[in-house]
Amino acid sequence: MNTTLNTSAKTVNTTGQYKASFLTSISDMVVFVVEPSTAQLHVIDSHLKSIGVLAIKAFKDGASALNAMKENRPDAVISYIHLPDMTGGDLVACMRADSRISEIAFILISSESNPHYLEPVRQSGSSAILGKPFTTEQLQKALASSLDYLSPDSNKLAVTSDIDLEMIKVLLVDDSRSFRAYMRRVLENLGIRNFVEAENGKQVAEIIHQHYFDLVVTDYNMPGMDGRELTEYIRTQSWQSKMPILMVSSESKPNRLAALEQAGVSGICGKPFEPARVKMLLEKILQDNPKLHVPKRH
Repeated sequence: MNTTLNTSAKTVNTTGQYKASFLTSISDMVVFVVEPSTAQLHVIDSHLKSIGVLAIKAFKDGASALNAMKENRPDAVISYIHLPDMTGGDLVACMRADSRISEIAFILISSESNPHYLEPVRQSGSSAILGKPFTTEQLQKALASSLDYLSPDSNKLAVTSDIDLEMIKVLLVDDSRSFRAYMRRVLENLGIRNFVEAENGKQVAEIIHQHYFDLVVTDYNMPGMDGRELTEYIRTQSWQSKMPILMVSSESKPNRLAALEQAGVSGICGKPFEPARVKMLLEKILQDNPKLHVPKRH
């Protein structure tokens, strides 16, 4: 069962997928809201309208939202954590598993702090996780992050002319295929094109023994060899010991973050993997790496 709060026409291609290149502002976005409470639906509807989002469609459960996405794909889905038929984590996992709707931006709203509910959302690739209650400004920032994720080449890295972004070779490391795809999309939007993927630190140890990379972007929590152990391996045992490492982690404990810095990471980015934050970190990392400052090919 769904409720239409306010919708407007949106251009789609023949497969039903939205042409993200047409998005220029938050007000252009089509947003699906999934929330069983009518009162809560009206609260978020008010927030969305106050920042210019008018194409809004509301759903009471995850299944009806998923079916509607396949028929008329939105730009973003905003879901509460507890739904009648599934969790918000289940919903985004279903989205990421279906190629027709896998690249829709996802925002979770939750008063939960239990990692059991939040970690699957982080691992599936979300634009933001908002606590309850949230402000209009927080929702606007989350939608701005979603817009950066959805818009190809809209936010390219600002680097000097002697760095050729398309020649930079990046190793993406995460045990979640969905999150690797999410990271790749964000990095492609920044102008990077050359990727190799690995599922864990042990795979990386084998790959970097034979292949050169300009940058490693790795998750922290991985089975076998975690991100800190991987960083220590690269810094102490690899012939590419000076390679920049961007660590992606939902970790917030100061002692663990300090341990990552001590291990030798070049930067730490949280989950959700926010494009604006990633852009800022990578611009500094790339500019500070003298090996990347070479003439572009013509």
